[in-house]
Amino acid sequence: MSNKKSIAIIGSGFSGLTAAASLAQAGLHVEVFEKNKQLGGRARQFKAEGFTFDMGPSWYWMPEVFEKFYKRFGKKTADFYELVRLDPSYQVIFKGLETIKIPASLEELYELFESIEKGSAKKLKAFLEEAKYKYEVGMNEFVWKPSLSILEFMDKRIIASFFKLQMLSSISKQIRSKFKDPRLQQILEFPVLFLGEKPQNTPALYSLMNFADLSLGTWYPKGGMYEIVKAMVAICKEQGVIFHTDAEVSKIEVVDGKATALKVNNKSLSFDAIISSADYHHTDKHLLDEQFANYSDQYWDKRKLAPSSLLFYVGLNKQLKNIKHHNLFFVEDFDQHAVQIYDNPQWPDDPLFYVCNPSKTDEKVAPLNSDNIFILIPIATDLEDSEEKHDYYFERILDVLEEYCEDNIRESIVYKKSFSVSDFKKEYHSYKGNAYGLANTLSQTAFLKPRISNKKVSNLYYTGQLTVPGPGVPPSIISGQLVADYVLKQKL
Repeated sequence: MSNKKSIAIIGSGFSGLTAAASLAQAGLHVEVFEKNKQLGGRARQFKAEGFTFDMGPSWYWMPEVFEKFYKRFGKKTADFYELVRLDPSYQVIFKGLETIKIPASLEELYELFESIEKGSAKKLKAFLEEAKYKYEVGMNEFVWKPSLSILEFMDKRIIASFFKLQMLSSISKQIRSKFKDPRLQQILEFPVLFLGEKPQNTPALYSLMNFADLSLGTWYPKGGMYEIVKAMVAICKEQGVIFHTDAEVSKIEVVDGKATALKVNNKSLSFDAIISSADYHHTDKHLLDEQFANYSDQYWDKRKLAPSSLLFYVGLNKQLKNIKHHNLFFVEDFDQHAVQIYDNPQWPDDPLFYVCNPSKTDEKVAPLNSDNIFILIPIATDLEDSEEKHDYYFERILDVLEEYCEDNIRESIVYKKSFSVSDFKKEYHSYKGNAYGLANTLSQTAFLKPRISNKKVSNLYYTGQLTVPGPGVPPSIISGQLVADYVLKQKL
């Protein structure tokens, strides 16, 4: 090892990769340890029967966040993959299989809203103007702070904008005060599902997600979402980052209040500092001795988690009609499903679900005249799952899909794999099998989230979806850069 200060990063998800690249660029020796065989964390990819499946994220929003990261290294998105804007951005299927396609064009979107509810075009324009303000303030004033203290937010601009950002009102209340048609309400409330709470309990600040969705657009990187991982790994290697796969960290060794080494596959490896982009709870409770944990068991038990998911990866030897790239099936009661995720955790009686069909946009992810299907049912965390439970819901979903597509799908399945709560725990050490980190409630925002530095170990840091700024691909990219910039200010 050279005389450079050395940093170990646990995990190779988006936050770990961005932290690694940023620190190596600054001249530190960086090594990344990934427990699985493939880099990418939850954004891994696998191939089967000629199909290419992205295992996790499937929505590409906020393209400027990716572009800003690449620019840090003198690169641009086009250096790595072709980015395509989807039109329609997605479609929503309601009860009775009524379908509303969300156009990429704002003018067409205004016309669509007006055709559903008279006067709603003008209200949507005003709503998106407010959302734009929240997006710009949120992205510029909030998310780029390490959030170690409330004092970071004692800024005249932030205080002045607090009430304009509608931090104390819910997004549901804001939307329902403007739009009366339940279909429009559900379209506008849908993005907060990614934030992990019911719209009634999510601050109205997060209408910024509507600006990201409807104004900035929904995109797709040709080749699949794993192209982002490949791009980041290439940048890391260009900066000199060293990667270790099949390298599960079992212990963070602490001496005199400093993290001195990692135990990896029964070997002790010394470093000047450590960043964990692995599951925060797993790091806190299982990699550290109890006296060095940042938070107690009681603290973690009280955290409100975003949902888990039941996922299916399906290969078909035919192409489906009526299905677009992104499809939201709101064919059952939205509120009841939400209650069974958040208020009374249980397997849903009548699930809403999401279908992604990337082969509609990208012929390379499926064999000729075939379709690649990714299905997601949001569910409560910590449920007991089994193959029998998976099969039950798969059959339920197929019943709806076959009716909607007017086709026999079952006889065309050539590949199927499921993934759910127990898999999230096994593959990612995910706390209670969550898929999206902490819910973005007001009491779990900014400095109220688990902090990026350990209070008892001076050179141990955290990044990823359980800390600031929160869940999702763009926030994870920001999280990695946040912690890297913070580490560079410390005396290692």
